[in-house]
Amino acid sequence: MRQPNEQTPASLRTLIFRGGWYLAIRQAFGLLIGILGPIYLLREIGPSNYGLYAAALSVLTYIQLVSQWGVEIYLMRHPESEDCPEVYHQGFTVLITLAAMGIGISFAILPLLNRWMKLSGFYPVAVLMFLSLPLLTLRQVPLARLERALDYKRIALIELSGQACFYIVSLPLAFRHRNVWAPVTGWWCQQALLFGLLFVIARYRPSLHFSLRLTKQILGYGLGYSASVWIWNLRTLVNPLIVGRYAGSAAVGFVALAIRIVEVLSFARSAAWRISIAALARLQYDMARLRRAISEGMRLQVLAVGPPLVLFSLVGPLILRQIFGPQWVPTMIVYPFVALSYLTNSVFNLHSSTLYVLEKNWHVTLFHLGHIVLFVGSSLFLVHYVGMVGYGFAEVAALASYFIIDHSVRRMVGVMSYRLAGIWAACLGLALFQGTLGKFALSGLIVAALWPGTWGQVKTYSRSAWSAIRNA
Repeated sequence: MRQPNEQTPASLRTLIFRGGWYLAIRQAFGLLIGILGPIYLLREIGPSNYGLYAAALSVLTYIQLVSQWGVEIYLMRHPESEDCPEVYHQGFTVLITLAAMGIGISFAILPLLNRWMKLSGFYPVAVLMFLSLPLLTLRQVPLARLERALDYKRIALIELSGQACFYIVSLPLAFRHRNVWAPVTGWWCQQALLFGLLFVIARYRPSLHFSLRLTKQILGYGLGYSASVWIWNLRTLVNPLIVGRYAGSAAVGFVALAIRIVEVLSFARSAAWRISIAALARLQYDMARLRRAISEGMRLQVLAVGPPLVLFSLVGPLILRQIFGPQWVPTMIVYPFVALSYLTNSVFNLHSSTLYVLEKNWHVTLFHLGHIVLFVGSSLFLVHYVGMVGYGFAEVAALASYFIIDHSVRRMVGVMSYRLAGIWAACLGLALFQGTLGKFALSGLIVAALWPGTWGQVKTYSRSAWSAIRNA
């Protein structure tokens, strides 16, 4: 007999679509801002200045992830968080300590980073951006309150406000000065606004609290979760540390733009990740339903992520040349490789979420370690000898690591159905390289469209999405 609070497959799908709908709307408006803003910003400051900003941002983002220690995820999944505000206060207290340690470590290693990358102008940019670390870290507590409540409507409004603030501040400065300080100033204003809005809208009043029991629980869970995240996000340092050293700041800018374009176009993947832990947690004691949810999620994400990436591979050269400026056309050298990496990741996105829900964090860590060994090792060799395109080849080499996480999830959950998602991913992945392989690569789109079951799944997901929109 089904328990009163247990979701049926249809209702759970609707719940997921509803949460994803708000994030999709946020990403849609974000896409509009994210298209118009960079057009003018990147035209004015150029690849080298953008490369300096992107390099500093990549390093800061990694330091932020280390400093968070998985506290947000702990607060999201803690069963007593809503009834026990001391849990949030303890998380806030832990994050203050971690933020202070993060700033100290970042400034200690900054001279070493500066000497390694050999990017002129990197040091002062990094100093100013690293000072924003407390804002980035402490806002995780009110964000966890909103995410736990699945209040993605307010989260979407907050994030859109921050994104708009970035361009409102940075664009006038870019038009006037045309240097790296335009996006750096916009970044600071964006983070200050997000910090304030999250605390106000989440109605969280921070307070210091210390409980040895809670501290051990937070740090213990956070280490298992964060170790995997820290290892995975070492990939964000490949562009500034390896591409920057061997190919220069302009190449860092090209790679960073390619990554940014792919991230914007694959918004469904990031939206699915954000709601997946909360959604899959409802199925963690029913392996059959969990297995079906993963299989369905793979198909849905490939269908949502693949077509926009392929479309940009077709029109990207024209857009970059005519809108961003001809100096940005080399971005298309690495774009197909980055897009293929994200498309493949969309197939396995829910695998890591499932292992986190089942508290098999170290299985995810093992997968991430294998991925990073392949990616970083390939990049060091390939970028040094063949330049920026070596970054793309390294992305392809790292795809072999997904066999590791597939093996782990099969052991925990059972055998999932890859057939339809795999066919779609292979066909769309081939089409990404039509600029290199010619019109033959587009034949994959025809195969995907005519494959049995494609249109049936499209109709099913369309009905679920429409139901979520009507009930939103």
